[in-house]
Amino acid sequence: MARKSIWTPANVVTCIRICLVPIWLVVAEVCGVGDGSSFSMPALVVALFFMALSLTDKLDGYLARSRNEVTTFGKFLDPIADKLVVVVSLCYLLEQGEASAWVLLIVVAREFLVSGLRMNIATKGVVVAASNLGKWKTATTMVSISGILLAGAFPAGALRSGMFTLFDALLVVAVILTAWSGIDYFAKGWKYIVEDE
Repeated sequence: MARKSIWTPANVVTCIRICLVPIWLVVAEVCGVGDGSSFSMPALVVALFFMALSLTDKLDGYLARSRNEVTTFGKFLDPIADKLVVVVSLCYLLEQGEASAWVLLIVVAREFLVSGLRMNIATKGVVVAASNLGKWKTATTMVSISGILLAGAFPAGALRSGMFTLFDALLVVAVILTAWSGIDYFAKGWKYIVEDE
């Protein structure tokens, strides 16, 4: 039986997403966030570019499931791509003064801790199923970052202020879901950590 190639359409899309992250960052650094003096087309480009990056996560998932081509390589690479998109964009927002360092700390700490737990219990042949909290966490984070970037394109006024307020609040919700999903994962996996103690 011929061995299946890891280069399925879904995995190709995931690899493209990873390659586009540094390109997005360069574009974002060059364009910057609008200063509010007038509508900023460069800032709009940054926001739309990020939205496209976010949506490719849905695309590769759809391709993998619809074509029945879910692979181990894809399961490994897709979460990495998601984390890369989120962490790089939060670093950019922090640099621009549009996000708190606490947001980045909680997101990165959660990923390190959960990844460490996964690796540890995987050595015992155990796979802890991810809950829907993880999906909600990712979706809320992507939407909030997209909204903050989009708000930066508008001129100063009620619309810009309202958008920043709304999506900053949504980012807080995303951080809460991030912490909650991490706690949930540890609650499910902790018994495998301590069972040999």
